[in-house]
Amino acid sequence: MAMLIWIVVLVIAAIAEAVTTALVSIWFCIGAIAAAITAGLGAPVFFQLIVFVAVSVLALIVTKPLVNKLMPADKYIYTNGENDIGKRAVVVEAIDTENGTGRVKFGDIDWGARSVDGDPIKVGQIVEIVEKGAAFLKVRSVSEEELAADGDVGLLKRS
Repeated sequence: MAMLIWIVVLVIAAIAEAVTTALVSIWFCIGAIAAAITAGLGAPVFFQLIVFVAVSVLALIVTKPLVNKLMPADKYIYTNGENDIGKRAVVVEAIDTENGTGRVKFGDIDWGARSVDGDPIKVGQIVEIVEKGAAFLKVRSVSEEELAADGDVGLLKRS
């Protein structure tokens, strides 16, 4: 019966690992296997618990440096949407968040757009992308002074 309990612990830990894909419970899988073997050999439950904890901790200590080397936590991988934050676009249909209208041209793509502060933005105005969703960009107006200071003179001539 104890072996069955350890197999259930193994399955639950494996499911948790599969769902998170963050290596948070793989060590418990290893510990559960060791405890199940111990149960199969007829060891008392208290000893099985000691084996489970000891093997799980040992597996964590031994493999954690390798895991950290393979999956460094300080490297954040940006999505395409995050890479576009702060870039500029041109309003091609007046943005009126209240009425739900507005489009901008960003690169070669025409996007639905909403003003981040709710203010209307005229056609031809240069905007900065503040947030990128699946269907809409949230944008803010960029002043001519900001454009000139950033050297975006080409954008000024188009507006």
